[in-house]
Amino acid sequence: MSSKRKRDEDGEGQRSSNNATGVQNKKQRMDAARTISVQFVVPNSSNPPLGMQGLPSTLDVENFTEARAFEIKAMQEAMDSASAGATHRVFQTLPRHLRRRAASHDVRRVPARLRQKARAEVCSELFIEISKLAETGGEIVKMDAPGKPISKKKQPKRGMVKSLKRTEEFLLRQVDKSWLETHIWHAKRMKMENMWGYRLAVTPTEKSFRPSHRASVHGCILHDASYDAIIELKGPETYLKEVIVDCCDPQTPKSYPFDIIGPIEILWKPISETSPVPAQAKSSKTKGRERKVSPTHRTLIKYSVQACLQIAQSSSKKEAEIEVADLRNKFNIFELMGPKSSQVIHGALSPTKDDNRDELKEFWSALGQLQTAGSAPRGIVAGFSVLDPRLQFPPTNTKIVLKDKLKPDSSLHIGLWPTSKLANSTIWDEEIRVGLSKPRFKKKDLDSRKSKHLVPGSKLKPLRQDDRVPVLLIQRSVEAQNGPSTSTAARTRPLHGWTVIVPKGWGMPFFSSLTHTGTRVGGQREKETQHFEAGCLYFPHDYPCSRAYAEFVANRARQERETWEKKPPAKRASWEKLETRSPWKPDWEVVLGLKTVEPENGDLVMTQRDVQDNMEVDKIEPWLLRGQEMSAFVQEISHSMQPATDLLARINDWRCKRSISPVACSATVLLQSALVNIRLSIPRSGSPEDDAIIYKMSDEEARKWYALLERDKCEPSEKELSKLRSSSDSTVGYITSGNYSLSIGRGSAIGAMSLFSYLEMKEQLHRLRKSTSLPLVKLRNKDSIISRAAYAELAC
Repeated sequence: MSSKRKRDEDGEGQRSSNNATGVQNKKQRMDAARTISVQFVVPNSSNPPLGMQGLPSTLDVENFTEARAFEIKAMQEAMDSASAGATHRVFQTLPRHLRRRAASHDVRRVPARLRQKARAEVCSELFIEISKLAETGGEIVKMDAPGKPISKKKQPKRGMVKSLKRTEEFLLRQVDKSWLETHIWHAKRMKMENMWGYRLAVTPTEKSFRPSHRASVHGCILHDASYDAIIELKGPETYLKEVIVDCCDPQTPKSYPFDIIGPIEILWKPISETSPVPAQAKSSKTKGRERKVSPTHRTLIKYSVQACLQIAQSSSKKEAEIEVADLRNKFNIFELMGPKSSQVIHGALSPTKDDNRDELKEFWSALGQLQTAGSAPRGIVAGFSVLDPRLQFPPTNTKIVLKDKLKPDSSLHIGLWPTSKLANSTIWDEEIRVGLSKPRFKKKDLDSRKSKHLVPGSKLKPLRQDDRVPVLLIQRSVEAQNGPSTSTAARTRPLHGWTVIVPKGWGMPFFSSLTHTGTRVGGQREKETQHFEAGCLYFPHDYPCSRAYAEFVANRARQERETWEKKPPAKRASWEKLETRSPWKPDWEVVLGLKTVEPENGDLVMTQRDVQDNMEVDKIEPWLLRGQEMSAFVQEISHSMQPATDLLARINDWRCKRSISPVACSATVLLQSALVNIRLSIPRSGSPEDDAIIYKMSDEEARKWYALLERDKCEPSEKELSKLRSSSDSTVGYITSGNYSLSIGRGSAIGAMSLFSYLEMKEQLHRLRKSTSLPLVKLRNKDSIISRAAYAELAC
């Protein structure tokens, strides 16, 4: 067979001596196709005429055309060769997020600036096809050019009366769930699901797993978190602190360490010398005035992931009166993550000029020059009012000006200190929020004002009647707790950004401005990926023993079971052959030994417990040990002779501080029913999945794995160790979030396991004389027979 590659002069099909790449060769071909030939003419005299000298007074067109025949022919040939040398159509020059594969032939799906060229390509293709048919004698079918779609028949007058308006139709579709203000934008571009009473975006329809991760690490990604619940408490500061202490860390009153609800963020309203009078205290005489507020009267806003109304119920038992206001659906919350989030916010928002606070001016000038939001203090709050973002549309990102590339500009951090004046904002005032619940001007009104400008697309100057919108800016970080230098937390990359809170009714104006500068938009999966890459727990996926986790796992199990049942037996996993005990959801009670399992043969299987311990099953339930002191406390009791007694004593001490009676169970049962979150890192190949099973190792097997992992080269014995089956009795936990970590470069996972088993693995390290190493466990995906070794450490 002859070679398809062009041969050189020496007859061998090799690359030319210049070693040019394919891209360079293609560029040379395009340059040659676009080159216009030039004819060099030798002048008659050595001194050519300058300026207008020597030009004829008259011009013969025929003679001039004949004299310029070479140039005209060269121009025509260059045009033909350039058009023929173009290897990309208009549809191929678009970025991937604008390509429409199914409608690539439709000119209307191309941006307006390229439609004329695309229409010319379509017409040229039609002309070529018609010419071929005419030469071969085929039948020519007349094709209509793409135009407007055929309009439907006019609806009769009776039907027009009964038809619903667009707003009414949308309201009927929100009977069993609520829509966010940005719902229509997300529904056109993302996959939607019902979650927590809302219709939320899960993930974009395009392939965006790696691009979204790159945006969070190198650019900016936005997430609409307006579904988060906000609860406002008003009352004396001392009593508010008591309510918070009773509800947090012990998680819920009279139930700690059980009945975990979820994580919350607490935000205090700053105390100022003057503050607006509350709406219920205003009268006709005091309306619009300001009064001094006692320093002991505070307002507390709980900005939480999950609605925590149960926490506020304990305030009714206090002597002082505490007002509780449910502010759900009263705000729009946007989370921007990435190093460019500061420049996006600085370019999209414009603070009003009537705010003369020096703290705000210093903060705003420093915000646009931050290379990352991690340079700002953790949790800093800035409150200010901005102009209607539609006036300055389209926005542009602020560019960072580096004074010295070697030395960072220390003056930027001067305006980034948190103060009460900087955190003060009119967004706390309910009357102002209600007055701004609907923008004063519609988009068409602003467009009509722009159309009157001489320069099209120029920005509008703010008028007195334009809206001034209060905004609250909060710094947020997603990072793992500090651990040992050899831990997984030290190798993960933290993510930093900002949370922007705006009043109700201003979701789309701010959303359009924040996303116009190339900021990617993520859903629930992208937010979960951010926590996973940073090595943090994500609610509710990594919070077993909570009500939200139970609902999430039940919905996921139902969907996976339906998918599994639709497949034929030959195309689906056989759980009996794989010895997967609970394929649909983790069975924590069986792992902890609080419940027995009855296999198909009818024999009862007892896991990790004796019969005496199971006598108190009805008195105890699984619980999750969490808190800032958890890691240090577990390390402390791991060296104790009586860890169960120490755990019970510490739990009762925490309960006594909240005036709660001691736990009514034995120390042994309390220890055996406790779960702890762990972070797993796979040193070798392998990628764990959700609901993967965690097994403990025997001393002999753990010694072989340590000997294998401490060597530089991988031996064939790893295959033998990976194929060793583990019994059901050695199950100690499950993976709650597992995947290949892009930041670490290998498999990583977050899971939960028995506290009793973790203490046993710590003792195993002492027996194997590996006290400086991390405990080793085995992971097995529920649909696989291969087990992988992984290092386990506590995750706070």
